[in-house]
Amino acid sequence: MKIGVVLGTNDPETAWNAFRFAVKALDSEHAVRVFLLGPGVECESIRQGAYDVPAQAHAFAERGGELLACGTCLRARRMEGSDLCPVSTMQDLVDLTAWADHVLTF
Repeated sequence: MKIGVVLGTNDPETAWNAFRFAVKALDSEHAVRVFLLGPGVECESIRQGAYDVPAQAHAFAERGGELLACGTCLRARRMEGSDLCPVSTMQDLVDLTAWADHVLTF
């Protein structure tokens, strides 16, 4: 199955669970793409207690998951893309949505 995940929050527990889900889906042999939107683009710096979001994001990428970050949302926060979270566009989100059998939002 092809699963699209849209992460639109910087809440540590929610972002951590979104990536945990994405990692588990990859481990279960599903294709997964994650699109970071709004505060979700901050995922590389979200750490709180047991919720190490960057570690889960890296685990996702290491398993071959595709991660995209909204360029407009990055610029609004004076951030840039990275190797982990490359700059993407709304067209990439449209393409992800068309590609996926299911889309989940967190």
